[in-house]
Amino acid sequence: MRITLGDGTVVLSDAADVDAVLSKFFGRGVTLAQSAPADFTIDQYHPDIDGADPEGRRDTVVDQKLGSALFEQEGVPSPVEVGAFFDVFPLSLLTTSTLDRFHELSPDTRFDQRRFRMNVIVATSEPGFVENGWVGRGLAIGADAHVMVVMPDPRCVMPTLAQEDLPRDNAVMRTLVRHNRLDAGGAMSPCAGVYAAVTSAGTLRTRDEAEMV
Repeated sequence: MRITLGDGTVVLSDAADVDAVLSKFFGRGVTLAQSAPADFTIDQYHPDIDGADPEGRRDTVVDQKLGSALFEQEGVPSPVEVGAFFDVFPLSLLTTSTLDRFHELSPDTRFDQRRFRMNVIVATSEPGFVENGWVGRGLAIGADAHVMVVMPDPRCVMPTLAQEDLPRDNAVMRTLVRHNRLDAGGAMSPCAGVYAAVTSAGTLRTRDEAEMV
């Protein structure tokens, strides 16, 4: 894999010096790995936005467990395997209705789907935050894939960051805080989209139909 860093440096993932190149760029010890450690954590930044973090943390970085390590910490079965690089659940879905609603609420903000890094974007015509009503229900996608929608997707600072032609914009998070705070894992969090677990694997293709089951 070809890795292009912010300063223009290019390194291949299998290069002998890849760890040294990444460590120099980030200014800390970095190791490129093919699987997550059993105690998978990230440095999670909580922006200086009132209501963005259910625990009230603002403008601070915390050590946050993710993936199977998070579920082990909570004492519940994990939907992802040890070693998998998932934030929480293996699948995330967002509807075009939700993107449209956010734009209606904050028309000067670009609610581009790229900001949210979803696995599946579902084109919907019903107005509002459609997928909020999918929690606890099954969804068939394409010919043979089935998923169970488990919970709303609580958002961190990532959707506010600049990428490609999208500028940094804290209004993204402020809109979620004001208009779509939901109970996500026992805490009221700003949400966009939903998390899902795969109940029957299959191949997904662009323009496949999705149907509640």
